[in-house]
Amino acid sequence: MTTDKLSESVTQASEEMKYGERDIAEGKLITFPNPRVGRRYDINITLPEFTCKCPFSGYPDFATIYVTYIPDERVVELKALKLYINSYRDRYISHEESANQILDDFVAACDPLEATVKADFTPRGNVHTVVEVRHHKYP
Repeated sequence: MTTDKLSESVTQASEEMKYGERDIAEGKLITFPNPRVGRRYDINITLPEFTCKCPFSGYPDFATIYVTYIPDERVVELKALKLYINSYRDRYISHEESANQILDDFVAACDPLEATVKADFTPRGNVHTVVEVRHHKYP
């Protein structure tokens, strides 16, 4: 293969959407039936590779997202949650709004009895931010 053809091939490959990017773009929160409806139990999920962009500076922000919930009739599928969280990578969104949006989308998807989303952001500029938001389903 000539250098020109190789360069053209690499350029075409880099312009095409990769399968992981496609999975993230098409991803949505998927749920399945709770195997123990009526039993109160906690599910704790840690997502240590959350990234988004500061809506003011455009700098990347990094966080660990903690989701704790008590399911009602539906449980969130973990791979779908991973892809959903990865969809924030290129979003310009504040720390506060990202935690609130994750909770809103999570509640809309699986309607838990209780849920907490804690976003623990990596310090930047000597500032460490932790945002914790809660949902309680009332009868």
